[in-house]
Amino acid sequence: MRVLIGISLLVAFSLTVFPLPHEWRGYRPEFVVLLVIYWSVFAPRYFGLMVAWLVGLSLDLLFLSPLGFHALGTLLVAYLAPLVYQRISHYALWHQAVWVFVLVGIYQLLCNWLGGFWGQTIDTPLFLVAALLSGLLWPLLIKLMNHVLAYFHLTQ
Repeated sequence: MRVLIGISLLVAFSLTVFPLPHEWRGYRPEFVVLLVIYWSVFAPRYFGLMVAWLVGLSLDLLFLSPLGFHALGTLLVAYLAPLVYQRISHYALWHQAVWVFVLVGIYQLLCNWLGGFWGQTIDTPLFLVAALLSGLLWPLLIKLMNHVLAYFHLTQ
């Protein structure tokens, strides 16, 4: 299971740094945060708060941001995701996607708020479009990861 988590995070990091035109960068879904939510909900035994914090530190190093911006965001999301998902797990996937939008939005707002202390402000709320796209990708991620887990006989 740990190998699968590592491979999925490597793919998410690759998608995060994949070159896009400058005007499209604000619309990139938060792939790493989606996987933090997924693994903290579906594999809490292997993906805890410490791993989420290390993933966030890796994002800080990847984006050359001050250490702790993304780490605090991923830590908060990894803490909130299982709490929220316990309540919404029996809902339809589109309703779960709304909650994923909220969680990714919290992550982005926290990172932008912390970035404001360092002068890295974003003047428009367009960064929340990435949270919306991340929420729309949630049902696809659930289906894809369930197929991958079933293929490797790792379903719980």
